[in-house]
Amino acid sequence: MSHRQLHIVTAALMLSLFLASMEATVVATAMPTIVAELGGLSIYAWVFSAYMLASTTAVPIFGKLSDIYGRLRIYLISVALFLIGSTLCGLAQSMPQLIAFRVIQGLGAGGLLPLAFTIIGDIFTFEQRAKIQGVFSGVWGVSSIIGPLLGGFLVDFANWQWVFFFNLIPGTIAAALMLWAWRESTPRTRAQVDFLGAALMSSSIVAFLLALFQLNQPNGLTSPVFISLLILALGLFLALIWAERRAPNPILPIHLFRERLFATAVGQGFLAGFGIFGSASFVPFFVQSVLGTSATVAGATLTPQILMWTLGSIVGSRLLLHYGYRTIALWGAGFFVIGFGLMVQVGVNTPQWFIMLNTGLMGLGMGFAIPAYLIAVQSSVPRQSLGTATSTVQFSRNIGGTIGVSAMGVILTLRLAEELRRAGVDPNSISLNSLLDKTSAAALAPSLLPLRDALAHAINSVFVIGLIASIGALLVTTLTPRGNIQSLETDRKKQASAAQPAGK
Repeated sequence: MSHRQLHIVTAALMLSLFLASMEATVVATAMPTIVAELGGLSIYAWVFSAYMLASTTAVPIFGKLSDIYGRLRIYLISVALFLIGSTLCGLAQSMPQLIAFRVIQGLGAGGLLPLAFTIIGDIFTFEQRAKIQGVFSGVWGVSSIIGPLLGGFLVDFANWQWVFFFNLIPGTIAAALMLWAWRESTPRTRAQVDFLGAALMSSSIVAFLLALFQLNQPNGLTSPVFISLLILALGLFLALIWAERRAPNPILPIHLFRERLFATAVGQGFLAGFGIFGSASFVPFFVQSVLGTSATVAGATLTPQILMWTLGSIVGSRLLLHYGYRTIALWGAGFFVIGFGLMVQVGVNTPQWFIMLNTGLMGLGMGFAIPAYLIAVQSSVPRQSLGTATSTVQFSRNIGGTIGVSAMGVILTLRLAEELRRAGVDPNSISLNSLLDKTSAAALAPSLLPLRDALAHAINSVFVIGLIASIGALLVTTLTPRGNIQSLETDRKKQASAAQPAGK
């Protein structure tokens, strides 16, 4: 591609990241109002789980498809699915409809992020990637700051539907720019798509999530439905492993897990995603319902997380030129644990600035760790496996977040009912809508105080689970092999040269 085309493609990828980062924050800001209007607090977590489940299972599929059919075609399909899903979400009339349409939106998102980072790996060298990471992180940061504020503004002064309709603008522009400037240069893999592996992977995740939500029912842990779903999920997962070991072109690259770097990147990604995406879904809910703020103010609570995530990405990527990827990842894991350690201290009297400090530390940790692992993995795998490897690392974080949101949603529901019963209040007798209508915690009616206190304790349990996941991520990070990106790039080039037939 010419320099002009390269700049246009880069701009399109920046808009793709803009879409993804907006979606990560703007919906969480709007959800308390959506629940109050559409109802469905008991299935609150499914709005996030359905989206993340669809995007998670789509990530490795789109990564593999892009290796086979080319980046542009699959990128445009991803954008189209995302925009169709966004439009339908804005038209939803009930919580079940919203959840169903979020699945379509999630399928599109499952292609946008991994394809953006895969294309970055295609068109930029390591040194360029380490430098341009700051540009892309800046886009992520700016859009993610705008996201909560825009979401809160639209909820407070227009309606929540525009949270989804807004996606149509950057999505359409990004697709048009890619159509205009992209020139395919990556060799395509001649292989069939592993649809069996994709079906087994999706089915096992769905069965496991359905089992989790059975815990909301009386005697859920010992119910036949829960046990049956859990056994089904385990059986499907074992069948997935068996199938992928024999598949000529597996959707889940089992062979890459033999590499210690790749295995630790996936393990750390799963646990970090479990903690950060799971808890982030409930931070605006806590601030608006417990501290009594508006939707706009609640959304702003996530701003430090994105700012520090951006700063960590910029600084961490540059430090990769001088320090080993393991060192940078360990710094990130340490900040992550500290942030969650402070977050478990929050309660009804916690000032908002303290929560913003905690989310900032968690974001800084993710900013250091994610680019370190992603660039290291991209520098270590063969070029023909770049899309699959990149999407699998993304997949690990997404599946961690999917399970994290679902598990934390179950814990929230169970703990909330328990706290209300302990206070002598019928869980069905208090309206969440009445609580969210208040703009100040001091203005709460006495009848709503038990709900606020119960919500505070219930959401605090979510943060405790996040702390446990962050400690696990730190332990996995310590297992990362030592080394630097330059040595990985050198080793990959030697392996590629050795694999070339004689005389070529």
